[in-house]
Amino acid sequence: MDMPHEPTAQADALLTRAGQGDAAAFDDLVAAHRRELFAHCYRMLGSLEDAEDALQETLLNAWKGLRGFEGRSSLRTWLYRISTNVCIRSASGRGPRILSTDHGPPLADPSDLGEPVTEPIWLEPWPDQDPAERYLRREGVELAFLAALQHLPGTQRAVLILREVLGYSAAEAAEILDTTAASVNSALQRARKAVGERMPATTQRAELDALGEDGRRALVEAFVSAWERADVDALVSLLADDARFTMPPLPAWFDGVAAVRRFFAERVFATAWRLVPIQVNGQLGFACYQERDGRLRLSAINALGVRAGLVSEISGFIDPAVLARSGLPEEFPPER
Repeated sequence: MDMPHEPTAQADALLTRAGQGDAAAFDDLVAAHRRELFAHCYRMLGSLEDAEDALQETLLNAWKGLRGFEGRSSLRTWLYRISTNVCIRSASGRGPRILSTDHGPPLADPSDLGEPVTEPIWLEPWPDQDPAERYLRREGVELAFLAALQHLPGTQRAVLILREVLGYSAAEAAEILDTTAASVNSALQRARKAVGERMPATTQRAELDALGEDGRRALVEAFVSAWERADVDALVSLLADDARFTMPPLPAWFDGVAAVRRFFAERVFATAWRLVPIQVNGQLGFACYQERDGRLRLSAINALGVRAGLVSEISGFIDPAVLARSGLPEEFPPER
């Protein structure tokens, strides 16, 4: 398991008070689990907004049903049971969150990027501003993995996350999903196969580990320097030949270094940019500030996919609503 159970004596006291209607005790009881439950909902649903809604519904259901909690499993497992079922219901009522590559074919000509697709179809990023964040430092939040998850039926999605990200046993996952261990193992086998067909050969975690700390720092510094200088040649030198650039909610995306180069040269650097390195979904990334009206405003969140030391994908997210939910400063931080 990736998180210890709560201290029994303290939890028991809070549980008793919460069961008697003490809302403050309930808040204290679930406080240690809120962040990981939110991360679970995000993995299930691929959207920060949907994850927040699911978390709130989870906590409301837990509050209403607390008197029925009999302690046969840990409080944490009980909360995961509620949140997982909330997410499965939510996922069943809509299509999957997708990346640009699942939406349509790439473009070669950057003169027309299309109209923004404003329906809630896009996978959303999670900027990780806390390098100690335990729930985001796993392959379980990488963009490729999340995108692959979104193509699974809700129960298979839940089984894969519970078993392979959160470390629950087949019996524990069966308890959470109110099914049998045999059913969990069968669903896990199908989910592994489907996700494996959509995943790259190596995870970003493995690629970044192979680069090492010095290699990661050098790549980030070179990328920032080239972007801020609007040096297209230097930027392209960091890209793999089959590099991709995506930018939801715009439907346009570019496939291959020649198409990406043309997009950079013709559309990206009309104004000045400043970049702040961050982690996005456990990957290298940047908060991107563009000069508008004499001010540097948050205009994009870029996540880098890396392969063999080169940038294989730039996933840009430019939806103003997504940027507003990111928690990043709206203007370039003056201390930078």
